[in-house]
Amino acid sequence: MTEKNPRRDGERYSHGHHESVLRSHSWRTVENSAAYLVPSIRPGLEVLDLGCGPGTITVDLARRVAPGRVVGMDAAADVIEKAAAHAREEGVDNVEFVVGDAYATGFDDDSFDVVHAHQVLQHVADPVAVLREARRIVRPGGVVAARDVDYGGTIVHPTTEGIASWADVYQLVHRGNGGEPDAGRRLKQWAREAGFTDVVSTASVWCFSSDEDRDWWGGMWRDRVLQSAFAGDAVSNGHATQDGLQQISDAWQEWALDPNGWMAMPHGEVLGRG
Repeated sequence: MTEKNPRRDGERYSHGHHESVLRSHSWRTVENSAAYLVPSIRPGLEVLDLGCGPGTITVDLARRVAPGRVVGMDAAADVIEKAAAHAREEGVDNVEFVVGDAYATGFDDDSFDVVHAHQVLQHVADPVAVLREARRIVRPGGVVAARDVDYGGTIVHPTTEGIASWADVYQLVHRGNGGEPDAGRRLKQWAREAGFTDVVSTASVWCFSSDEDRDWWGGMWRDRVLQSAFAGDAVSNGHATQDGLQQISDAWQEWALDPNGWMAMPHGEVLGRG
């Protein structure tokens, strides 16, 4: 990323890389976040994981395609270091991690059998351009896979005033940073606009209901709404006050402790070929 890309002006990653954010990302595996891709992967394939974050999905993919090669790419150097450390801890050696730009990866045409992006397109200003770049570097017969949440379809019960405020503020912060929080419903359209001639679009849901799940998810947002980049953007851009964020944080803590608490987060998924 040596040159400034005008498509990225005003584009900012809404979550940042606070511990509370990485706590969420490190929970992700192929099973809970990329099951739709499993029929398309097999040993020996070469895979690029765009926006790999702390690398838990990337390492899982590497295990599944070994002895094939997997490359994890992210724009944040500190997160790439964490991902590489995770791979070493897991003893997975057919994976490497690099800092790079999803708009201009630097790889040659036809470099990979699979290009995968999880929760990436919602954060970029030009998702179609990112998909075009992925299409350029995937080999004939290969697949580009993307999965993104649709915040507009998220259901939380009970929906308290604080939880409703979180949903509103989240939309404002995410859009203010140049992203699309309701990306899931748009993946099929974006893939077609990027030139894919064979597009398969599906959906899946994260559900948080058990005491353990509520404690993890609610506790994560209890901290995240006060301490992550989301908090700074919400206040500095006038979307919320510090007191308002505290009320949202308290609401997530209350939800986590409520035995009736239940949450569903729908995700769009797309497999693009051709």
